[in-house]
Amino acid sequence: MSENNTPLYTIPFALLCTSSLLFSASFNMLIPELPAYLSSLGGAEYKGLIIALFTLTAGISRPFSGKLTDTIGRVPVMAIGSIVCFVCGFLYPVLGTINGFLFLRLIHGFSTGFKPTATAAYVADIVPAKRWGEALGIHGLCFSTGMAIGPAIGSLITSYYSIDILFYCSSAFAMLSIAILLNMKETLKRPQRFKFSLLKISKKEIIEWRVLPAALVILLSYLGYGILLTLVPDWGAHLGVKNKGLFFMTFTISSLLIRFIAGKVSDNYGRISVIKVALVLLCISFYLIGHALSVTGLLIGSIVYGIAGGVLSPATNAWTIDLSHPEHRGKAMATMYIALEAGIGLGALLAGWMYKDIISMVPTIFYIAAGASFLALIYIFIRESRFFHSKSTSKI
Repeated sequence: MSENNTPLYTIPFALLCTSSLLFSASFNMLIPELPAYLSSLGGAEYKGLIIALFTLTAGISRPFSGKLTDTIGRVPVMAIGSIVCFVCGFLYPVLGTINGFLFLRLIHGFSTGFKPTATAAYVADIVPAKRWGEALGIHGLCFSTGMAIGPAIGSLITSYYSIDILFYCSSAFAMLSIAILLNMKETLKRPQRFKFSLLKISKKEIIEWRVLPAALVILLSYLGYGILLTLVPDWGAHLGVKNKGLFFMTFTISSLLIRFIAGKVSDNYGRISVIKVALVLLCISFYLIGHALSVTGLLIGSIVYGIAGGVLSPATNAWTIDLSHPEHRGKAMATMYIALEAGIGLGALLAGWMYKDIISMVPTIFYIAAGASFLALIYIFIRESRFFHSKSTSKI
């Protein structure tokens, strides 16, 4: 049987996708409600830290999760990520102070520092190389479904019950994700038993230099996502959006629809061509969001952003795997996610620093997001011209 005809929808792949959906919903259902919750604690000026602290520890943990993924196995590392979500959900109501909240945001970030790294490596293990784009697109579709239903469910729970109940529901989703992982077979050929010496990271183990071209594009393109996560709840409320999860649900649904074909397109027509199109759409989406004068305008920008993200994500993920060495897939994916978290964190910090609850600043900040994506597009063209017909893909 050829690689193109190898079944994609196997039980392990289905379990992986379901676990990722629940994991994604677990932490995304909190996002729309956290700015108002922090304000209620008296910490309105720290809104930029809601995302920044989360992404800080996610980024810091990537070298460790990458090394552990390549040593103790994919499944244990995925489980660590879900367990962190489970524990944090129960602790938010307990540590009901500004400092307690910010501390938990810092700890919560370890969840996405571990699970997605091992998940991407697991996908590469069970799917033929020629179908990585398609597989990552389908997996991304499931992860994005969690992103879509999470904020919508979160806002409904908070409206009808309380934010404490929302935190507990977040833990419940994480627990279901863990339960699924217990039924998954390890794919690392020779996993080692955990020992603390594995947590010692050398300089060579932090970054997979082969994948830096993809990492730079990801960093610049996800800076806008950090801005979006920080500002959209307030920007949407200013424009008249009643359900804070509506924007997130809209862009995620459009992302879901395009992911049915986006990953396969990058397999057939090349990663770079697809990434160029995605970056152009990303620039347009941030302009539309910042220029929105009504709920309709905001949602149109949301739809375009979802399409851009749905095209960009599987293509950049597959490009990262293309550039990596098979024995260092964990480190390669960790490098990619370090760039992703750095982009989100820097975007959130920039948004919080510039915004300061001055609503008139929002359009300018989104135009900056569009500019960052445009820089990524320029880099792609420069790199393509410098490395055309070259076998070297390990330098910037």
